Amino acid sequence: MPATSMEELVSLCKRRGFIFQGSEIYGGLQGFYDYGPLGVELKNNIKAAWWRANVYERDDMEGLDASIIMHRQVLRHSGHEATFSDPMIDNRKNNKRYRLDHLVKDQKADVIAKVAEAMGQSAENFPAVVAALNASPAQASQALKDAGVRDPFSGEVGDWTEPKPFNMMFKTTIGPVADDESYGYLRPETAQGIFTNFKNVVDSTSRRLPFGIAQIGKAFRNEITPRNFIFRVRELEQMEIEFFVVPGTDEEWHEHWLERRLSWWEAQGVPRSKIEILDVPKEDLAHYSKRTYDLMYDYPTLGHEEIEGIANRSDYDLGSHTKNQSELGLVANVEENLDSIAKLTIPHPETNKPVVPFVIEPSAGVDRALLAVLSEAFTKETLENGNERIVLKLRPHLAPIKVAVIPLARNKAELVELARSIKNDLQKLGLGRILLEDSGNIGKAYRRHDEVGTPYCVTVDFDTIGQSGADRGEDASLTGTVTVRDRDTLAQERVKISELTAYLQAKLK
Repeated sequence: MPATSMEELVSLCKRRGFIFQGSEIYGGLQGFYDYGPLGVELKNNIKAAWWRANVYERDDMEGLDASIIMHRQVLRHSGHEATFSDPMIDNRKNNKRYRLDHLVKDQKADVIAKVAEAMGQSAENFPAVVAALNASPAQASQALKDAGVRDPFSGEVGDWTEPKPFNMMFKTTIGPVADDESYGYLRPETAQGIFTNFKNVVDSTSRRLPFGIAQIGKAFRNEITPRNFIFRVRELEQMEIEFFVVPGTDEEWHEHWLERRLSWWEAQGVPRSKIEILDVPKEDLAHYSKRTYDLMYDYPTLGHEEIEGIANRSDYDLGSHTKNQSELGLVANVEENLDSIAKLTIPHPETNKPVVPFVIEPSAGVDRALLAVLSEAFTKETLENGNERIVLKLRPHLAPIKVAVIPLARNKAELVELARSIKNDLQKLGLGRILLEDSGNIGKAYRRHDEVGTPYCVTVDFDTIGQSGADRGEDASLTGTVTVRDRDTLAQERVKISELTAYLQAKLK
């Protein structure tokens, strides 16, 4: 049976070294998490699978790794300075601060209905309720009090302030002097680094439409109330594509990428049946979006929440930066001299005239992806002897440890050295991490590797070195063989050491 609550996943992540609270020895820092020995392997494997599918296996994609700190003009002209904000509200009774939409959404149904009625909206259209609260701050404050909106921390009805916008970008000074002219931002998304490098990539690769630029990197959002483990954090990592297409073909490409992304999630063990496709209503679209599909995964405890967005950004970004470069005097007249803005255009594949392409953007969070993959892999099973085991049935290409090589007795030097030699040979295959598990207890080793998702355990025992067969009448032909145990079926098979690499290579391909 899969994980039924977020608490089960959090417990596993801490116990087995996947994820730790950031700055934990100092009490922790809300919204920041550290990936442990197994977590970093799983995270890297997810990113590698995404990069392989979207860059290596396609002929129309290039990669990029842009700077995290961005010039303030980039985020000003992209619209982030003006629009990248969430509504914030305080409880005067305890000075706790909350994000307005989260606060209201977490209330009981009758309380939400009262808030909606006070704002002249239907409770079934929650985005309209939030929009009305934002539009009328004074009325919103009174509506929350009259409806009896409770503080999540104290459980008491709060004394709520008027909501106000809170810009979520992290601001930082650049250089030794801290003044109004020497600041920048930690990027809130990876997309703008792609847009500002668009022409650099085109000039250096001679790409023509359609083509894409892929990037995996950190982004920073100063969330008012980070919550739900790694689902909503202040430091996150994105896997993002900006796919540039001829205007007029954007809707077709939008559907193409929807199907491609659903197929990729299935290949990672996240079935389509657990993902709802939300065609985002126009009133809820981001400022840059013509149309957006949100893939909503059914997380334990949380229910359906966004795991990926696939947006049709039209020509908003390249067009916006083009216009604003003109305003800044960086390019000539936009309308009269298109050649002068080649920095932000590309030749149309048929007319060869400069055109600002439309953009399709599949954007997924690495942290949310990891949480979904863990959720799907987490399995509780009752064995024939009545014992329960927890096993992570991860796809082999995602497993943090591909193979554990286990000497049956840690105090037998010959077993340990042979196990180490086998481990080194397997590591050379480039399959991923191969672990020498020198714990000395085979039962505990098996249970541990079930719980962390290791597909195969290879046990080097006394039969392997020919020291247990003759005196007990056992099959001497077992000499030179090892036991390979399958994580999912629990089946054990004797395999010759000389054939082991080919055997596991085929299994883990």
